[in-house]
Amino acid sequence: MGRYWLLSTCLIMVCFGITFAQQAPAPPADNTACIDCHTKLNPAVVSDWKQSKHSQVNVGCVSCHGGDHTSAADVGNVKIARPEVCAQCHQAQVEQSRRGMHARALATMRTQPNLHWRAMAQAVSEQGCATCHGIGYPKNSEEVLFSKFGGVESGAQLWGAAACSACHSRHRFSLEEARQPQACKFCHSGPDADQWGMYASSKHGILNDLKQHKALPADAAVPTCQTCHMPGGDHEVIAGWGHWGVRFPLPSDPEWAADRSDVMRALNLLDPEGQPTYLTSTVKSTGVVRFTEAEWQQQRDKMVKVCSQCHSQDFATKQLQSGDDTLRKADHLMAEAIRVMAELYKDGVVEKPAGRGPAFPWITSFDPPPTTIELDLQNMFLVYRARTFQGSFHNSPDYAFAKGLAEMQRSLIEIKDLAAQLRGHRPPPKAAGPRKAGTAKPK
Repeated sequence: MGRYWLLSTCLIMVCFGITFAQQAPAPPADNTACIDCHTKLNPAVVSDWKQSKHSQVNVGCVSCHGGDHTSAADVGNVKIARPEVCAQCHQAQVEQSRRGMHARALATMRTQPNLHWRAMAQAVSEQGCATCHGIGYPKNSEEVLFSKFGGVESGAQLWGAAACSACHSRHRFSLEEARQPQACKFCHSGPDADQWGMYASSKHGILNDLKQHKALPADAAVPTCQTCHMPGGDHEVIAGWGHWGVRFPLPSDPEWAADRSDVMRALNLLDPEGQPTYLTSTVKSTGVVRFTEAEWQQQRDKMVKVCSQCHSQDFATKQLQSGDDTLRKADHLMAEAIRVMAELYKDGVVEKPAGRGPAFPWITSFDPPPTTIELDLQNMFLVYRARTFQGSFHNSPDYAFAKGLAEMQRSLIEIKDLAAQLRGHRPPPKAAGPRKAGTAKPK
């Protein structure tokens, strides 16, 4: 009798356990109406949410979007699920992100002076700059002005922060998705920021591709973007060299210091006398440039530690030093081109940009560049120089040299030839060779 009772009890408990395991937790009552309505209107949204971990722990529509929207008449009451909403449960990750570059997306865009006179449709539309730089800003149809946000440390930081859903696509919010390098591809692509192409063409990216196609075992040690830039899941994403690949203090090497000074003059971070400008303080407040040796060294040490998981510390250090050396070469070529342009302004051969003091170009203020030679200078900096040093640090010879340094050298030759033509020292070539798309022949 005792055995029969025990066997029956165990059977009932097993059946109950199976039934319980097959049933997902019921959504809270205040989400039921949302689910019922949006299953008819947006079934894919509801499906994604049901696949998420949120649905398993009763984090539903009201938790993220509030309960003020109950019908088609009050859709405007839906709250945007900004990072601070996610911080209710994921405070550590949001705080980490606030210290990193993703939280400064809009502020970084604001350091580009040509944004001020760009067509707003290009700058803040859903298909423009703000697609990546203003993720989280709810009114992209309006002009992006700091006065509407309260400055870099206030609203611009709040609304400009990349939304968590930029990497964990809503409404599934998959952790597995955000761990894949493809999650970075949407923002980190394009001619002037093609970190995705650099990674994909590197040995790291090739190994990842093989692993995803199951040519390598699932536990193969293959670094992704997240391995290097988010070690251990740390959401504080900061690159040592930072925005534009310039930093303070100037190098101890006199030649490199002179070259970088002229690059910074052309960025209006230093005035013609070598003193910081008003833009320098703006850039410093955004954190997009390292302003002390200690800041830079902290990020370098952090990266060496990451690389040493797969490589020797000596190898990692030398590889990063190689990236520094490549950047030095890029700065030398860039500075030479900037000096050619400065002489044209100084001698009145090319009209000096409005608002500039002694003749120095302001590369990031061109929009569009008024002449072909200034267009070449802008492309040399924003596209080819970026590819050169970023490609080197991403271990992509294709970007560092073929698409980067070689294109910088070609641009410098073209700039010198155009300068000679403008001065009347050399006739234009009889047959025009291949030119970059979108550029016109020099007159």
